Parts: sequence; C-alpha cells; structure tokens
Amino acid sequence: MNRLKQASFMVMALMFLAPLPAMAASAVEINAKVTAALADFYKTVGGGKELAAKARGILVFPEVYKAGIGIGGEYGEGALRIGGKTVQYYSTAAASIGFQLGAQVKSQVILFMTKDALKKFRASDGWKAGVDGSVALASLGADGSIDSETAKKPIIGFIFSNKGLMYNLTFEGTKISKIKK
Repeated sequence: MNRLKQASFMVMALMFLAPLPAMAASAVEINAKVTAALADFYKTVGGGKELAAKARGILVFPEVYKAGIGIGGEYGEGALRIGGKTVQYYSTAAASIGFQLGAQVKSQVILFMTKDALKKFRASDGWKAGVDGSVALASLGADGSIDSETAKKPIIGFIFSNKGLMYNLTFEGTKISKIKK
C-alpha cells in the first residue's frame, strides 16, 4: 500500500511538472539570467561576492518556479560556473506534499567551496541534495553578512527572491540533473 501511495504521489507531481520543461530557456537566456541573479545575490548577501570568489564552482538557478495545492512541485534551469565561465547547464526539480497553496518564483545559488565537493557533484548522474551532498542553507547575522560557521561548510546554499533572502526553506529532496543546451 505504501508503494501505491508513493506511485500516486509521483504521478501527480509529474502531471504538475510536465508543462514546465516546455518553458525551457536557451543557453543564451539562461546565461543572461544567471548573470542577473548573481548581481542580485551580491547586492542581497553581505560578503556574498567575497565568498563566491573563494568558491570552486557556483551553481545558479535564477528562476525556480514552485506551486502547489496540497501536492506541489518546483522546477528551474540554471548553470554551473567555474572561474566565471559556464561549464554545464542543470535543472532542479522537487515534489512535495502537505499544506501548501499558491505559487512563487525564487532564485537559488549553491557555492561549492572545496574541490572535492565540486568533483563529486560534477561526477554525479543526478545529484540529490541531502543524499549525495549536504547543502548548508546560509544564515545571515544581524548585519546581513554570512554566519562564520556557515562559511566553513563545503557546500553552501542561498535561496532568495526579489524581496531578499528567503528563510525556512530547504534544499533537501531537490534533484539536480545535467541538461543539454
């Protein structure tokens, strides 16, 4: 019975997410949006630019669409940048169940701070946050700068919108996959 519930949930989530790839952006569009999202990130997060300069790689999803009525899902496309250059395109997707109603658009920035963390991510065939790698969701101090303990983690994630850094969100259960552009 438990497998039947899981299968039903996945079918519902896939039905919800199926139209989203139709909105797939070109490489040029993704790169332009990634550049804009990074500029917003640098303005929003005190010390974000300095921390990003230390990162071995930066994965940016400029627009992650999330919506749901009881059962929800999210989808977005982005790019991995190493040394300021895009080296690969990725999609992010997640499904959820529980009390939820509405829709939102958010941006996600994931900083790979160590060679090992970046290498494991790039070698994966579908990376799942919390399973294949633990993403430390960034917390900010009172002055808007990154908490010093968070800055020591091998993978640091930020979720924000045009209204600033978003709280009480998670990367857990998010699947990130390579896409061809």
